[in-house]
Amino acid sequence: MPRWLSFWRVPKNKSDLKRLDELTKSLDMSKLPVHIAIIMDGNGRWATKRGLPRAMGHRSGVESLRDIVKVCSSLGIRYLTVYAFSTENWKRPTEEVNILMDLLVEYLKKELKELHQNNVRIRAIGRTDELPEKASKALVDAQNYTENNTGLTLNLALNYGGRNEITDAVKLIGNDIAAGKLSPESINEELISGYLYTAGIPDPDLLIRPSGELRISNFLLWQAAYSEFWYSPVLWPDFRRVHLLEAIIDYQSRQRRFGGLK
Repeated sequence: MPRWLSFWRVPKNKSDLKRLDELTKSLDMSKLPVHIAIIMDGNGRWATKRGLPRAMGHRSGVESLRDIVKVCSSLGIRYLTVYAFSTENWKRPTEEVNILMDLLVEYLKKELKELHQNNVRIRAIGRTDELPEKASKALVDAQNYTENNTGLTLNLALNYGGRNEITDAVKLIGNDIAAGKLSPESINEELISGYLYTAGIPDPDLLIRPSGELRISNFLLWQAAYSEFWYSPVLWPDFRRVHLLEAIIDYQSRQRRFGGLK
């Protein structure tokens, strides 16, 4: 078994072990996606199906995130962007929002040392200045602590909305035009990309959506223009290394033409 599999929890039954072995042998380490994006969805439904509070679903979702981050890091994936809290999530009950913010702080505090030891760099994208003070401080501390790491970059999309991101970019471009720093004729796709929250990061090669939903939910609207999409009925708290491998192997079987022909 490859060294990087040692990061993963070993399946308890023989069928899962057999499936993991099959997928491992099928994985082409020379054709890994550079950037994977994931819409972490289904925590609430996972808890409801089990008669548990929604908070338990979110906590179980953190366990899935922990595993997937370790796997991506050990595989050598360069960028992982996860949709952690959208601008629309503020519409949820205050108690649930507070739980999500507390879980964010808890995750960063508990995992920061290990993430740093594994050369993971943490970044946040979104209107993070609008987050509660304790969450904002934990994010700033984590980003500062890991800023010089050169392994996996973990992008946490928090208070993030794709339309807001594009709106903010347009405002910044407009301000620079008004200040004489830019001319309207200089505006092109490359310039716009440089004004987005993800400036300097390549667009996602693979976008994964668990939970059975078939929509993009205002996530990376600009960046996902030519991403390969992979959907799964598995709810996020049940999402494991097997599912990630299935997504990557399916991605490796596709031809990416970017509107052209091969």
